[in-house]
Amino acid sequence: MMTVEKINPKIKEKIVLALDVDNLETAKNLILELKDYVGVFKVGLQFYTANGSEVFEFMKEQGAKFFFDVKLMDIPNTVAKASENIVRSGASFFNIHALGGGEMMKASAEAAKKAAAETGSELPTVLAVTILSSINDDILNNQLKIPHSAESYVPELAKLAKDNGIDGVVASVWEARKIKEVCGKDFKVLCPGIRPVWASKDDQKRLATPSKAIEEGADYLVIGRAVTNAPNRLEAMGKIYEEIEQAMKG
Repeated sequence: MMTVEKINPKIKEKIVLALDVDNLETAKNLILELKDYVGVFKVGLQFYTANGSEVFEFMKEQGAKFFFDVKLMDIPNTVAKASENIVRSGASFFNIHALGGGEMMKASAEAAKKAAAETGSELPTVLAVTILSSINDDILNNQLKIPHSAESYVPELAKLAKDNGIDGVVASVWEARKIKEVCGKDFKVLCPGIRPVWASKDDQKRLATPSKAIEEGADYLVIGRAVTNAPNRLEAMGKIYEEIEQAMKG
C-alpha cells in the first residue's frame, strides 16, 4: 500500500484528478482521501453549474490545488475580466479556447498576470484547448469549414497560443510529441482521458495509458473514474504511481 511518506512529488505534480461527480459532499470526500496523492483537482462546468464555487474554498482550506476547467471563449474584454475573477478564486490552472484567437488569448494571459500582481495571488497556469475530442476531421472540414486535419491543425493552434502568452495546451496524448516539437519542451501539455489498461475493458490499442502519456511528453495526466470509481482508490492510485515511475525511468 502506498503511503504519504513514499510519495514521489515529481509524480504527484503530474496527476490531475477529475472531480466528475454529482454532488459537493462526494467531491469533498474524494479531496480529503486523495489530496496527498493528487497534484491538482479538476472542476468542470457540469460540477460547477450544479454546486457552485464552495468546493474552491474547501480545497484552499485543505491546501489542495484546483484546475477550473471552464474553457472560456468570448470577446477579448469579457475573457480578460473572467480571467481576473478566476485568479481571485485561487485556481492554479484554468483554460480558454484557442479558437477564440490570438487577441483573446493574449487578453486572458495579461489579465491573469495583472490580477495576480494586484492581489498577491498565485499566477495560474493558463492552458488553451485546441480541438475538442468530439470534433473529428469531418466536422472540422465540412461543418466548421476548416480545411485541415485535426492532426495538422492542433500544433498550429498550440503555436498560436504560445505566441500570445499562454502557458500550454489541453490536447490528446497522440498530439503531445508534435506539440513539444513545435512549441518547445517547456510549453505544457495536459492530456485528458488517461486510463490504465487494468481499469478498462476497451481494446488495449486504443487506450491512452499513463505510461504512454509520459512517453509522448505529457506534463499533466487527467485521470478520473479509474481512481474515483475504484473499490480501493488508494490502491488504484498506487498502481498509477508505479506505472508513471517506470515510464519516467524509461
